[in-house]
Amino acid sequence: MKSWQEHAHIFACEGERLLGIATLPHAIDGVGVLIIVGGPQYRAGSHRQFTLLARQLAEDGIASFRFDYRGMGDSEGAARTFESVDRDIRAAIDAFTELQPEIKRIVLWGLCDAASAALMYGASDPRVAGMVLLNPWVHSESAEAKARLRLYYPARIFDASFWRKVFRLEFAFRAAFKEFAGFIRMGARSSHGEGQTFIQRMLEGLESYQGKILILLSGHDDLTVQEFSTLINQNPDWCRACQAPQLSSLTLHGATHTFSSHQWRVQVGAWTSTWIRNQISENISQQHEQS
Repeated sequence: MKSWQEHAHIFACEGERLLGIATLPHAIDGVGVLIIVGGPQYRAGSHRQFTLLARQLAEDGIASFRFDYRGMGDSEGAARTFESVDRDIRAAIDAFTELQPEIKRIVLWGLCDAASAALMYGASDPRVAGMVLLNPWVHSESAEAKARLRLYYPARIFDASFWRKVFRLEFAFRAAFKEFAGFIRMGARSSHGEGQTFIQRMLEGLESYQGKILILLSGHDDLTVQEFSTLINQNPDWCRACQAPQLSSLTLHGATHTFSSHQWRVQVGAWTSTWIRNQISENISQQHEQS
């Protein structure tokens, strides 16, 4: 017999109907996870990642709610990007807490640009007690260039296949030099360029948020991780914000961007459950005892 149940739920956002799926354990401890979908996909996620995560969390006694933004999956409305889903997230939290009144505190969980959306939203809603952010999306041309110059090109020096091409005279030196010079030019550009509007919003959200944050990274083979690592190591404001005591991070070395294997997926779910129990549920229990 399963230790959890799933229910489809229709809810409204600015007059349009959205679809969410609640995955609920038999006993709920007051904390629920809102799984935010990233990229042009729907609530199941790539390789059913979000469905499987929700069920793993439920087996650990943690309720969750995953949903389709307006314009995606089975929800009504015009399609929108991760930069404009604040109202969808708020409506989903409203629906989740109305469906399960025992849930008083929410943890936002998002991968890639969903992590970015969570970071832009979290500080605006006092119900958000924590955020789990996987491979946050901070892409810009300048950031990509810096990440490639710092990580990709040095690694090529130790790549045996690169030297085989050189010795066989199969390496296109002119094209490679042109590409390298282009990345140097892009990397030298001011950080106030393309894509910086949402990155600045993310930073402002990070600086103003008072709850707990767990950042999960898939390893430096992923360009998104490279860009994020470059940003937090080279930008003083991001570096300072990421050293806040309420923020912690873990890296699953070798994992793909979406943590696509069974082993990686289960590890991410276990890290999420353990962190919620230790950092969110335990703190809420202590607050209740003191009040």
